[in-house]
Amino acid sequence: MITLRDFMEVTDYKITEGSDFLWDCYGPNVHRLDSWNQDQDGHTVNIVFDTTTQEVYEMGVCDYSNNRAYRWMNPAYIEAYQDEAKSKGVNPDMAWDEVDFVNLDVAEDLLEKTRAIIAGEEYDTRVCIQITFSDEELLTYMKLAHELDITFNEFVIKALQEMMDKHEDWDEES
Repeated sequence: MITLRDFMEVTDYKITEGSDFLWDCYGPNVHRLDSWNQDQDGHTVNIVFDTTTQEVYEMGVCDYSNNRAYRWMNPAYIEAYQDEAKSKGVNPDMAWDEVDFVNLDVAEDLLEKTRAIIAGEEYDTRVCIQITFSDEELLTYMKLAHELDITFNEFVIKALQEMMDKHEDWDEES
């Protein structure tokens, strides 16, 4: 989970704007803070949180120089956000103009990308996902990776890529 502390540390405590969050999906007492580097081709980092409980509902980073936007959303509120966006006739993933947010499930993935964007460094545009294996499954997959003479991470990436390719083939056949 993302915290206000994460936001403050990653932005080096630089807050440039703030406002009440005007949608109802997160309830009352919701505020948004922004940290913009004042460059149209730069970046903005934002966070939406509850001013009473300090619970974070979402955090995002916009990399204007590369036309990329990433967002982490608190899983407990994604459906409410999407429902309200639908009721307002708004694309829930739109960051700006023709750029949609890439929604990230792993908070550290967003923080890593944010640090790099702020520093003006190259960063991995791939999306991290969490995978859970039983001990038995883990041992089986590690053995299979060893037989293929690749690392376990390479094995998992290869398996996921194959599944995504199959899914694309299924979509094309439909």
